[in-house]
Amino acid sequence: EGEITVAIDTEKLRQDARWDGLKGYLSNTKLPKDQIIENYQHLWQIEYAFRIAKTDLKIRPIYHRLQKRIEAHICISFVAYKVFKELERQLKTKKATVSANKAIEIAENIHEITFKLPSGSKISKLLLLTEEQKYFASLVKI
Repeated sequence: EGEITVAIDTEKLRQDARWDGLKGYLSNTKLPKDQIIENYQHLWQIEYAFRIAKTDLKIRPIYHRLQKRIEAHICISFVAYKVFKELERQLKTKKATVSANKAIEIAENIHEITFKLPSGSKISKLLLLTEEQKYFASLVKI
């Protein structure tokens, strides 16, 4: 009911436009401004680590009551992340053509069978059925 009037404050618009394309940081720390900006630029690595933990490793918050269980959960999550990062590093070092996620998928489908011979000795054999599995085995030398 009634009339509505819309107005644009052009002076405010001009002041705001001066900041277009710029990025600013507000902080209450006593660190030098260069160090604040450098630390902020490394934030993507932390976000990437959380993304790996949530999606690739499927680590989810689990609510524990006991201190030992909380610490164990954090420890297991951290170790899983470190193993994943080591796999990424190894694949990069060997100039592999597969990602860490693809390598895990390939490894999950490699099976091993063990034969017990009449003499009592055992022989184990990896079943490398696909070219991807053979390629992965050559990377990790299994």
